[in-house]
Formats: sequence, C-alpha cells, structure tokens
Amino acid sequence: MKEKFKTGLFLFPALFIYIIVVVFPTVYSLFLSFCDWNGLGSKKFVGFKNYIQLFTSDSVFYTALKNNIIWIILTICLTVLLALLLALVLNRSFRGRIVYRAIFYFPYMLSWIIVGIIWKWMYNPNFGLINQVLGMVGLDSLKGAYLSNTKMALYCVFIAALWQGLGQPMLYFLAGLQTLPNDILEAAKIDGAGKISLFFRVIVPMLKETFVIVLATQIIASMKVYDIVYVMTDGGPANATQTLATYMYNQTFTYSNLGVGSAIATVMVLNYDGCYRAICRIFYERRIRRCCFEDKNKKKLTFIFC
Repeated sequence: MKEKFKTGLFLFPALFIYIIVVVFPTVYSLFLSFCDWNGLGSKKFVGFKNYIQLFTSDSVFYTALKNNIIWIILTICLTVLLALLLALVLNRSFRGRIVYRAIFYFPYMLSWIIVGIIWKWMYNPNFGLINQVLGMVGLDSLKGAYLSNTKMALYCVFIAALWQGLGQPMLYFLAGLQTLPNDILEAAKIDGAGKISLFFRVIVPMLKETFVIVLATQIIASMKVYDIVYVMTDGGPANATQTLATYMYNQTFTYSNLGVGSAIATVMVLNYDGCYRAICRIFYERRIRRCCFEDKNKKKLTFIFC
C-alpha cells in the first residue's frame, strides 16, 4: 500500500499537467462546439447547429476537408515512399553516406515559417528561382505565378512541405532497417529470395511497427498542416489552399466565431482518431504467422515471417 502511494505521488504531477494541458482544453473545446460565442459575451447553447452549418451550407469547409484528404494521399504516395527508398539507399555501406543522411535530414531542422518564406521567394513570378531557372533552360512557357493559380497552388505548397518533411520518416525507416537481424535476411537469401521478394515478404513485414509510426505521424501532421500554408498562401487564392487548420484559425480569430472553430477542431480530432485506428487495423489485424520446420541434420528451428 505504501509503495502504491509513493508511485501515485510521483505520477500525480505529470497527471495534473496532462489534465490541465490536454484533457481540459479538449473537453472545453467540445463544449464550445455546441455554443454560439464570439469570445466576449455570454455563451449561447445551440446544440448541433454549428455542425449542421458546416456539413450543409459551408462550401469552404468542404474545400478545406478535400484539401486535407489530397494532402494525406500525396503524403502517403510521395513522402512515405520516397522516405523509404532513401532509407534503403542510405542504409547501404558506401562512401559519404553520413553526409547524404545529414543533407536530406537538414531541412527537417528548419521551422515551417522559414521553409515557407524560402519557397515563397522561389515561387515568386518576377524574381523567383524557379522562373529564373526555367528561363535559363528555355522553358519560358512554363513560367508563371504558381501560388496565384487556383489549380496548382496546393500542389506547389505540398512540394515545399515534402522538401521539409522528408527527413523525419527517412530517419524512422533508417532506424528500423538497422534493427533488422542479419541472420533472417541471410537465411531468406539462401532460400532463394530475390531482391523484390526479400523486400516485400521479409523486410516490409518486419518493419510493421515502423510503418505504423511513420504513417500515424505523417497523417496526423497532414490533418493539422497550418504554418506553411499560412506563410505561403494564407489559404488563397480563392480558398484553393484552405485546410481545416487554417479555416479553424480564421473562424476562431478572424471572424470571432469560436463555436464553429471548435466544431472544426472536433472534426479534426475525430479524423485523427479514425486514421490512427485504420492504420492499426491494417497492420495489426493480420498477425505474423510463424511457421517453423525442423532441420533434419542440425535440429534447428527456422522461423519464416509470412
């Protein structure tokens, strides 16, 4: 009993901070999502009115939700796959690999604000680096104001985010690859597994936990992307790059509509939870089956992950 009391005493400060910093704001935001409040006057309980307004008559909300979905798809198809390919290459032994790892990881150390400013200058239609390079190689027809184009602006912002965010998942995959036991990889090669078969049937299943971490962190980051969009386009042009986070900020602080802003925040949290549960279900529903067979000569058990 005394030991439990001591343990609880040590845990209490962390629990108290967690309740104040995480639990209370979350519950309070959920409560505000059912209210009409401008931040100054009295709160008026309106039930599900804010949610009904978002899902029935707010076209900007659907644009923001669509942009977040596009961002998630691009993140999975480009950021995660490129990070995995880079990790596979940089995990090999060759001269200068430490330098290349540092080069690819360096952008991740920069803040989103700095990255946004750099790429906004690069996209500048008058003196930006991209248009200057296109002019130098004779591709003047491709020059343009990319961030002012409603069809291209979101993808241009994503390219900047891809450049900045590639280092983190690459490092996760690299750490995962370096923990793989060489004896299993060598056994698979001896059994006749080619490079493609070795990758998909051995390496990928053994990197299951790494994939869960990478996908969870990347999808959550995609759902709450804000800084780089705010710096480069501020949700424009014509709400073409509006995301749930930027729209939540505008509703809360620009239009003083805390009820709608809190409703958007609640939708974002539900999306986080749904995405995480889907990832865990995909990777953990099918358990790794371990098939063992006994070597007649050495009496050794060999485990095959399938």
